[in-house]
Amino acid sequence: MPKSPTKRRPLTVAALGESALALFTERGFHATSVSDIVSRAGLTRGAFYSNFRDKEELFLSLYDAHADRLLEELTCRAEAVGGTPDPVAGLFDQLAAHNEQERAWFLVSMEFTLHAARNPEVARALAVHEERLNTGIADILTRCLERTGRAPEVSALTLARLVVAFFEGLTAQEVTHAGDHDTPALVHRALPHLVQALSRPDEHG
Repeated sequence: MPKSPTKRRPLTVAALGESALALFTERGFHATSVSDIVSRAGLTRGAFYSNFRDKEELFLSLYDAHADRLLEELTCRAEAVGGTPDPVAGLFDQLAAHNEQERAWFLVSMEFTLHAARNPEVARALAVHEERLNTGIADILTRCLERTGRAPEVSALTLARLVVAFFEGLTAQEVTHAGDHDTPALVHRALPHLVQALSRPDEHG
């Protein structure tokens, strides 16, 4: 029996997402058209526009999927190192262990960020999705700090934004300096000190 449109939709969305991510990685966001995406996915333009308004909306769905995976990994890592003397340092081991797939995603997301910087409406939409990720990281950081009897000196959300900015800045330098920077080692060594400097003993701990 043929699948109903409702049952087919998740498969269609998944196929479009896989196609788009592969093409964004190979060619870049700007060089990839909707026609390219549907052609690679073996679908029609109608299938695309019945699920996404445009390429930007599709990218943001990929952003959320990536954010969800990252938060799940960080949550699991935080639980695993919860009983160690320095759970904050242990947490950042997960960020430090980024691979080629993560590096490729970084390049795609940075291109989209530049695109958003030139398009205020896209920038506003991206900011909403970024804050969702930052909020998740803030919650995880707060729990890790609580286990050491500390609390953020600044807001937890500000601390999360600084951690993300630090990590992305190091990754960008690694890309441009072609191996001269040992990003994983720097993340592992420096980020815990940043968090420590921006936190204080929790009076209510």
